[in-house]
Amino acid sequence: MSSKILIIEDEEKIARFVELELGYEGYTPTKAFDGRTGLELAETGEFDLVLLDVMLPQLSGMEVLRRIRRTSSVPIIMLTARDSVVDKVSGLDSGASDYITKPFAIEELLARIRTALRKTRQEDMVVLSASGLLLDTGRHTVTMLGTPIDLTKREFDLLHYLLINKGMVVSREALLENVWGFDFTGETNAVDVYVRFLRGKIDEVFNLKLIHTVRGVGYVIKDEK
Repeated sequence: MSSKILIIEDEEKIARFVELELGYEGYTPTKAFDGRTGLELAETGEFDLVLLDVMLPQLSGMEVLRRIRRTSSVPIIMLTARDSVVDKVSGLDSGASDYITKPFAIEELLARIRTALRKTRQEDMVVLSASGLLLDTGRHTVTMLGTPIDLTKREFDLLHYLLINKGMVVSREALLENVWGFDFTGETNAVDVYVRFLRGKIDEVFNLKLIHTVRGVGYVIKDEK
């Protein structure tokens, strides 16, 4: 069964070109030329991946992204003529899976689509645990002894990466590369900030010491003994 991909792009020539290339690759593409129509289609839950332009009529791409993320963890690759670090960070922090700048080579876009879909398949219905904490990648939920924990996408992704490496010390550099993205150019203290957020929502609330600091190296999650 081919993956269904939603293209939300107001430049019809680009949308048609991407549609044809996706069709050649065996995907099932659908087009929308404005943010509101794209959002309505995305909210049906029928799509395996969304290609989302930033500059859209009716609703901006960033607003569409935020609204989709309220109910869905579908992979979203942002397409945009903007290439500033601020725009990239804003998109990724709002829940984008990846970001590609126009003009792009179709081969690169196809590679990013394959990567995003492969990652989603690998993560489907995987449950990770530590000291009563359960992270369900299929349902995109985190609970502690049955109590739900509300995390942002960035916090969820950081916790997920620490859990899949449970018992191993993960460097800040590795976390930046695998959680924030290999092309992230912000300060490395972003990791420390988000670890503090996680500790505030997990360790402090449930009186645990789940996330440990290894000075000068990074962080590790260990089961409490």
